[in-house]
Parts: sequence; C-alpha cells; structure tokens
Amino acid sequence: MTASQRRAQLLDVSRRLFAEKGFDLTSVEEIAVRAAVSKPVVYEHFGGKEGVYAVVVDREITALTDALTGALTEGGHPKVLVERTALALLTYIEENTDGFRILVRDSPVAQATGTFSSLIGDVATQVEHLLADQFKKQGLDPRTAPIYSRMLVGMVALTGQHWLEERSPKKADVAAHLVNLAWNGLKGLERRPTLTAPARPAREA
Repeated sequence: MTASQRRAQLLDVSRRLFAEKGFDLTSVEEIAVRAAVSKPVVYEHFGGKEGVYAVVVDREITALTDALTGALTEGGHPKVLVERTALALLTYIEENTDGFRILVRDSPVAQATGTFSSLIGDVATQVEHLLADQFKKQGLDPRTAPIYSRMLVGMVALTGQHWLEERSPKKADVAAHLVNLAWNGLKGLERRPTLTAPARPAREA
C-alpha cells in the first residue's frame, strides 16, 4: 500500500472500532490488529489513538455540516427548509451510521472542530435567522427566535438519535412527522405565551 492508502485503511478500521466500542475501549493495539499492521505504523500516521480519533471526528463533522448546510441554503419556503433539514440528518444517519454513532458518543478528547452538540448549535444559529424573519412577518417577537431555533433543531437531532437504533418508521415518514409537529407548532404560536398553571417558587437553600 502507498502511505495515503494505508492512512485511509487505518481511518476506516478505526471508524468501525470507535463506532462499535467508543473511544475509551478502543486501543491502538486493536486498531493495528484489525488493519494487520504493527502498532508503530498507527503511531507513525496519527501519533496515537487521540490523533486518529480527531481525524475521524473531523471527517464526520464536515460531512454532516455539509449536508445540513446544503439543506438550509438552497432557499425556498420555510416549511420546505424544515423538511429538507430533517431529511438531510436522517439521510446522513442512514448512509453514515458508524459516523453518527461516533459523533453522539461522549468522549474525553477535545476536538478543534467541536462536538455534535456544538454542531447542532451552529445549525440552530442558521435556523435562528430564518425564524426571526418569519416571526417579524407574523407579528411575533423576533428576539425569541434563538430559543425556538434550538428547540426545533434539538427536536430533529434527538429524533435522529432514536431513529438510529429503531429505523422505524421509514425515513420519509419520520421526517413528515417531525415537520408535522414543528411546522404546525410554529404556525400556531401565541404572541405572548404564558403557563396555564403558575410556576412554583424556587425552594430556599
């Protein structure tokens, strides 16, 4: 193998192991055994387990970011944007199951490219601007758009994690149900929502 081919092989092997076992339970020795190389070869290419993990996560973050950003930047009716975003996430999960498992696992390794939660926060920021424009048109307070955008994106992301394991119902049906709740909920927003029952005061320490 050439050096680039060996690097690609090690990344593929490591990706499968991190998805199966997580960061903590994966060792350089196991990566080397699966790839049929010696441990020094792994160290030579990545400097250790942290190095190969960082590259794997970076590639997955980039792939998911590209998919979600593409869904949001094509333009169109806001409801269509919600549909495309939901489908983009579910399609990524469908086609990159190992990658998504790695992204949603907790890891002690800090990544320069961020984590799944920070990626979802970035997507929510993009959605925030779309919601703010729609809120203005509907006479709603655009200053509340940041919290609504995080509710919306968080709902899609959490549903995606559930669908990762269940794979039922079908992807298009899951997206349709997501949009049903999200869009119909947004469409019926009250201008000044209040709680039906008053909130209880916090207990004194």
